[in-house]
Amino acid sequence: MEDRIGRELMRLQDEKYRAFQCKLIPTIDPETVIGVRTPALRALAKALAKTEAADAFLRALPHQLFEENQLHAFLLSEMKDFGRCVQEVCRFLPHIDNWATCDQLSPKVFKKHRVELLPHVRAWIGSSETYTIRFGVGMLMQHYLDEDFDPAYPALVAGLRSEEYYVNMMIAWYFATALAKQYDGVLPFLEDRRLGAWTHNKAIQKAVESYRITPSQKDHLRTLRVRRG
Repeated sequence: MEDRIGRELMRLQDEKYRAFQCKLIPTIDPETVIGVRTPALRALAKALAKTEAADAFLRALPHQLFEENQLHAFLLSEMKDFGRCVQEVCRFLPHIDNWATCDQLSPKVFKKHRVELLPHVRAWIGSSETYTIRFGVGMLMQHYLDEDFDPAYPALVAGLRSEEYYVNMMIAWYFATALAKQYDGVLPFLEDRRLGAWTHNKAIQKAVESYRITPSQKDHLRTLRVRRG
């Protein structure tokens, strides 16, 4: 079954896109990249969803190809059963080895189960694995910055310390987004310098670049930049 899916992925190959993608995701082995555009992968995932082929494919971990991991993420994102989806996400996360697969894993069903999801988010953020942490922070950013916002959530993210670029970039992205949505509740984390210096400055940079931050807010954020070394 996985061979059949592999053949379909090869049919969708775009060599020019492959070269572009390899430059965009430097952590993956170029030999594992076919070069399939995201819309084609999403369409394939929707066509396979709820089929025996999809179930067999999801069981076939680890995958060998980048696009197989991408397809896996898109299949999980289409799952309707929350319990099974969480179980499958937890099984898949240790196999994620790049930011693209991590960020494109975004199950739609999570939006309807935010209370039940939260303990899992906390566990993912508490992981020692780069992309599991990134995924957890991403879910906190996606689902808990609106009506479910609580200052305990940015505190959880601010407490992270990592040497991993892809973790720190997600922390910065989280705080830039949080400033756009919950400015008054999140600003003290920057004013009190509760982030690492690089992440602090990157969060301010991304916030200042955002059209959702007002000019006066941007002016204040610029005053909060810290000098490093």
